[in-house]
Amino acid sequence: MRYAFLVETYATERVKVVSVWSEFRDEDLRLRPRADDARGRSAREQMVHQCVSEDLWFRNMLGIDVGAPPLPKQEVRLEFMKRYAEDSGKRLLALQEKDEGWWEGETKFFDVQRPRTWVMTRRMTHTSHHRGQLLAMLRMLGRDVHSNYGPTADTGGLTQNHAPTIYAYGSLEEMFEGESAGGRKAALPGAAGKIVTERP
Repeated sequence: MRYAFLVETYATERVKVVSVWSEFRDEDLRLRPRADDARGRSAREQMVHQCVSEDLWFRNMLGIDVGAPPLPKQEVRLEFMKRYAEDSGKRLLALQEKDEGWWEGETKFFDVQRPRTWVMTRRMTHTSHHRGQLLAMLRMLGRDVHSNYGPTADTGGLTQNHAPTIYAYGSLEEMFEGESAGGRKAALPGAAGKIVTERP
């Protein structure tokens, strides 16, 4: 199918969202980039936004309703992770059933008409934008960061220096098992003195 790449990308993007959330601690959720500035969402508010925003986009723009409340009953990190993983998993199954005609058809994107391919691309870039904000927050909090797209300063630095990609967990199942047990993320080697930026 011509648009399988969109489905495959969503399949990986949903895992990346949950992976970044797993890097936080419950006590981090109320913190903002600047404590005295309500303009910057807290980690909890970012998780709420991801769950609510994606639910609204899929229901209203793509016609995919998972039939569940978008937010967990208890707004703690692990419950956000479970809620989003379950709902996005149902969305993934629905997307896998769509044919090329559905993808090429138009839908209402706020107040304009757009092809569903366009809406799906925009949805994933919207998600990536917010995930990037959370990764920056992890750095502000002094947390180690596992791979999300490739190497990080904590996995060994720059790709050109042969730094490895090290995901916190090998699968969502491993992640939920490990995080439910208090955390069993893959060990991080750090940069070991290697350069971690192109402009040190």
